[in-house]
Amino acid sequence: MSLYIPLGIVVAILLWAALNYNFLIRVRQQVRESWSGIDTELKRRYDLVPNLVETVKGYAAHEKQVLTQVTEARAAAQASTGSPGAQAKDEKQLVESMRRLLAVAEDYPDLKASEHYLALQKELANTEDRIQAARRFYNGNVRDLNTRIEVFPSNLIASLFSFAKEEYFEVESSVIRQVVDVNFSD
Repeated sequence: MSLYIPLGIVVAILLWAALNYNFLIRVRQQVRESWSGIDTELKRRYDLVPNLVETVKGYAAHEKQVLTQVTEARAAAQASTGSPGAQAKDEKQLVESMRRLLAVAEDYPDLKASEHYLALQKELANTEDRIQAARRFYNGNVRDLNTRIEVFPSNLIASLFSFAKEEYFEVESSVIRQVVDVNFSD
């Protein structure tokens, strides 16, 4: 009889460890799966960029510097395969060059009225929305995994099996963080 109590405690500890380990594995897989969702949407964007550049090129041939910057930023972002932070840096460059391209397009009324350009711009906006949704889903999964790795008692299992914290995927322009200067004194 006295043997059953220590045996029951050992079985309970092993069961607890197995459940925590399996939960950590499940969350890590969700992080990897959600990253593939971001990757799919980024590839979709990369496919749209050349079409948009070619459309603008037909109307704004003298804007070669902007067109070249977009093409180079796309190539760098597409080739980026590092950590989410490294890829976010390359994505930020692409997003900023795309903003400059769209700003150039604003100066050409014929281009803004082009059905092909409008369709591409709409598809790009849709893709950006999908990237943001995938980014939020990925970052939520990263938050869950990182929290589980840090909180007691699951941190014991996480450290025992070398679970590492994941990096968030954040592509924010510095312009977004700047304070808007509003002046009504005129």
